[in-house]
Amino acid sequence: AGMNGTAIENFVCVIFNVSFMNCTWHVGRNVTEDTQYFLYWRPSKKEDITECQNYIKDNCGRHTGCRFENVTIENKNAYFLVNGSRSLLLISSISDYIIVEKLTPPLNVSVNCTEASHRCSIWWQPPRTSHVKKSSCFKYEIVIENK
Repeated sequence: AGMNGTAIENFVCVIFNVSFMNCTWHVGRNVTEDTQYFLYWRPSKKEDITECQNYIKDNCGRHTGCRFENVTIENKNAYFLVNGSRSLLLISSISDYIIVEKLTPPLNVSVNCTEASHRCSIWWQPPRTSHVKKSSCFKYEIVIENK
């Protein structure tokens, strides 16, 4: 429960370099400058809930995001809670969020070309990720340029 327009909007988390995650949001459209938000999360049902320790702030000092380090998400379900405070005002909670992972390039790329057959063989290992364990989940595109 909470007043309309007090919940955060556009909550997005981006995982990068395998173990770092930035979560950002927009403040509710009907809140005042003294409203403050707090982010809690847990990567799985088995783990404890943790509050953000490294908030991103706007010009008014309101929390509009969080930076996490050493992130691992064992499965596709992570759990987030953002609540807020302001005197005499209940803040609505969120129900929708997006998690995106920016992948590193494939690892250990090797190329072997033979002039006689005019063929090249290319090998690589899948990129490191925070939670995808199956290499069959990846699709690759190779661009070959003559130089």
